[in-house]
Order: sequence, then C-alpha cells, then structure tokens
Amino acid sequence: QVHLVESGGGSVQAGGSLRLSCAVSGNTDNTNCVAWFRQAPGKGREWVADTYGLNTAQGRFTISQDNTRETVYLEMNSLKIEDTAMYSCAAARWGICSRGLRYAAYFMYWGQGTQVTVSS
Repeated sequence: QVHLVESGGGSVQAGGSLRLSCAVSGNTDNTNCVAWFRQAPGKGREWVADTYGLNTAQGRFTISQDNTRETVYLEMNSLKIEDTAMYSCAAARWGICSRGLRYAAYFMYWGQGTQVTVSS
C-alpha cells in the first residue's frame, strides 16, 4: 500500500505562484512514478506532470523530488484562472510513466487532493 498526502494548495491571484507538495510513504517498491493530476469542476482528470523525465504539461510548471524520493513538488508559476482545480498526486509503476500512459486509470494510488484557486 502506498500513501500519498498533498499540501500547499490555496487561493492566489492570477500571475502568482504556488508550490504543492506530495508526501509519499508505504510500500513504494513497485510504484516508482509519481504524477500530478488536476480536475476542474465539471471536467475529467488532466495529467499535469510526472517524475519520469520530470515532464510537465505546462511550461509554467516544474516538477521535482527530494533526494529520498519521499516528497514530490509541483512548482506553479504565472498562474492563470484556468489553473483552478483540485490537484492530486498519484503513484504508478515506473513502466506506466515510461510508456507515456498519462491517464488517471493507470495510477493505482491517490492522495486526497489539494485545492488551487486562482482569481483575477
């Protein structure tokens, strides 16, 4: 079992920045890839970034992890109103990310999410 806990969400004005954190614990032997997804009201989950190659969907965002790989960060800059969403981190086997399977259904473990609200 893998346990993920997000933090760092909040309300920010457009153009501002936020840094989200995802604390990863438990049996991580077979779950080497951590991704960030977001879900806006009325929309499906959207892949944002993952630790395989540290890829991100938006150039304004940066994903990183600490040396112990127990915490994954999502640095979000120049935030826009359309970035408003519930942001969740999720874990999957390394092969999921290495094959570019950036879909929520492939990720086995999820955190509870942290809300990001961007206002004008």
